[in-house]
Amino acid sequence: MTIKIGTRASKLALAQAMKDVPAELPDTLCIGIIPEREDPHDVMLSKDNISLKDLPVGSCIGTSSLRRSAQILHYRSDLKIIPLRGNLDTRIRKLESADIQAIVVAAAGLKRIGFTDKVTQPLSLDFMVPAVGQGTLGLEFRLDDQETINMLKFLDHYATRVAVEAERSFLMELQGGCQVPIAGFARLKDNSLLLDGLVADLDGGAYFRDTVIGKPEKAKELGAALAHMLLDAGAGKILEKIYGRSL
Repeated sequence: MTIKIGTRASKLALAQAMKDVPAELPDTLCIGIIPEREDPHDVMLSKDNISLKDLPVGSCIGTSSLRRSAQILHYRSDLKIIPLRGNLDTRIRKLESADIQAIVVAAAGLKRIGFTDKVTQPLSLDFMVPAVGQGTLGLEFRLDDQETINMLKFLDHYATRVAVEAERSFLMELQGGCQVPIAGFARLKDNSLLLDGLVADLDGGAYFRDTVIGKPEKAKELGAALAHMLLDAGAGKILEKIYGRSL
């Protein structure tokens, strides 16, 4: 999702879903403001309101995300993943298909279109780590437009900003993109920043996950540290296989 802020001529800023913002921006642009995070959870919608653990063996689950599918298959390797395309409305309609028993989507997107009543099961953060930046918006500015950034600074939410900085640093250090099952979620608790991250192979068989805690003012360093922990644990082999090159 992208929203232009300003006149047609000025194009002062873009509001974008942070999970869709590239890990590296052009030198002339910056994410100047990050408002408070919406619900970061993933949720499952299923026929007959059956939970994930109670789905019959061999059930088909629809998702548009390799991150989700890898974590689902790590939990239940007997399930089958059906790739979904299209907007959220289209994906929800796919649940009417005879071949799909459930779909997994982001809670924030479902809330945006007013379909939260369709949720069968919210997936806990302990079970399913969200995408980097999930549930957050970022306001993208020209780097030299400090006047506009200052004018809108009241929208910035410190706890969300440092969390997203840690998550994006983690992703950047892994050279991650949408073609790899990488997940990262940070939150501020008692003046400490907690960052949970994972790297998995496509079928969820190889799965590396860990958590680090540090100072919020060291958010970027925390993200990089967690990335190297997972790489050293063996995640690097997964990434090299998927990327087809050495890291």
